[in-house]
Amino acid sequence: MTTSASALFSRRFRSFEAHGPLPCPPSGWTWEGLMELALQEAQKAFDSFEVPVGAVLVDVSGQILGRGHNTPRTDCDTTAHAEINALRMACRRLANYRLPGRIMVVTLEPCAMCASAILQARLSGLVFGAYDRLCGAVSSAAEYFDPPCAPASAPWHMGGVLADSCQTILKEFFVGRRENE
Repeated sequence: MTTSASALFSRRFRSFEAHGPLPCPPSGWTWEGLMELALQEAQKAFDSFEVPVGAVLVDVSGQILGRGHNTPRTDCDTTAHAEINALRMACRRLANYRLPGRIMVVTLEPCAMCASAILQARLSGLVFGAYDRLCGAVSSAAEYFDPPCAPASAPWHMGGVLADSCQTILKEFFVGRRENE
């Protein structure tokens, strides 16, 4: 990676900063194990020439209810982000548009659209890998889950889980894209 590309990437994404106690992961899982599943989804996006973001949606018993990766170019759908695709799968599976008690694990801090969808779905928690200083709407560029934006039912959230791995796949994608331009 060139120095300028590395500097740009470092300004946009930051690594984990712990804030308070970490919630317990769902039964039978670690946060890192769930993030590995999300990274597998991100690899699917990478292989399809989509921005490599992946997500999984899990309930407290540890059952995976939804999976998704970015597909906006493939599906010709600007809303086909990893989080939205995972939410759609879980909502269809459960035949409900509300998903209380469920947790989203995603490789990149959600954008405004995805953060709003997470709020509307009434998820209980959000775990993400890399912070996104430009577009992250959870704790970087905006704070959709914190007052005054968020409703009382806003999910708990933490970032930085396997941040280096989540950042690496993004770096590889964007460096490769710049080299091909």
